[in-house]
Amino acid sequence: MFKQALSICKKDFYSEIRTRYAVNALLMFIIVVISVIKFSLGEEKLSAEMNAGLIWIIIFFAASNGLSRVFVSEEERGTSLILKLSTDSKSVFLGKLIFNTVLTFAINFFIILLYVLITNLEIKNLALFSLTTALGNLGLSAVMTIIAAIISKASSKGTLYPVLSFPLLLPLMLASISATWLSIEGVAFAQIAGEIQMIASYTIVVVTASFLLFDLIWND
Repeated sequence: MFKQALSICKKDFYSEIRTRYAVNALLMFIIVVISVIKFSLGEEKLSAEMNAGLIWIIIFFAASNGLSRVFVSEEERGTSLILKLSTDSKSVFLGKLIFNTVLTFAINFFIILLYVLITNLEIKNLALFSLTTALGNLGLSAVMTIIAAIISKASSKGTLYPVLSFPLLLPLMLASISATWLSIEGVAFAQIAGEIQMIASYTIVVVTASFLLFDLIWND
């Protein structure tokens, strides 16, 4: 299963290199949004809580723009039937999840790096900040992947993606914003252990539920 999943991930990676649809859309979105934030703020300094909220808002909308086509592209090109005939559903989901996770980590690293450079954000506990964003990205990728599979079967794909994903991601977003805010302020691990546990548990539940439900969605 894992070998097939890696093959699907490589296929999506090479396809993205050829078209660069998601990467170009994400880079333009990120640059425009962070530039607007910089020009709006001027020299004003935001609180750690505001910075954490803005970072995750940018991450959410960037993911909504870039990750939604992972299954839609298969339907548009007519390759979904080939995948159904040649690969089991769990391998397909795992391959798409790996691709979305790698893309999310790469793009969000760029988001955070650019945000820190432009706003001169000082992160006092970099280790906890990195742990929070890594776990948050895993949960985000898992939700976005299963939602992408659901909307690929619908006629109005563009409007459904943020509508369906936001309610599911709300608990993750709230916990991630809180943990990011506290890590920027430099608190100890014990003070955000509850948020970290919440993010990790959420991610495990979403990935498990997605594996159980994906066969019904994919073969519908």
